[in-house]
Amino acid sequence: MNTAAHDATAIAQRYIAVWNETDAARRAELIESGWTADARYVDPLAQASGREQIGALVGAVQQRFPGFRFKLLGQPEAHGDNLRFSWTLGPSEAEDMIQGTDFAQLDGGRLRSVTGFLDKVPAN
Repeated sequence: MNTAAHDATAIAQRYIAVWNETDAARRAELIESGWTADARYVDPLAQASGREQIGALVGAVQQRFPGFRFKLLGQPEAHGDNLRFSWTLGPSEAEDMIQGTDFAQLDGGRLRSVTGFLDKVPAN
């Protein structure tokens, strides 16, 4: 695995860790270390600007889907300051119900912006 691939995987794993962290204080620490101060997040259902709003958004998703966990799907890829990776979301011990792909812009290894796409969602 080359350095770019290793870095892409490590950054994507830290991103997934934020979404899975249920302790708000620990989640804020992860966001602080992995996202720029002016970071932005947007997907078809939500948007957030800054670390505090991103943390609040993650908490809201966890409330909506209690017991669900995010997992990386496939191998993250980096090109310059851009990162692409896919993920799944579902109950811890069941089939994943939701899949998506996120595109991130990096700044010195930190996430500056993330644009998420939903690839698979339940019909209801």
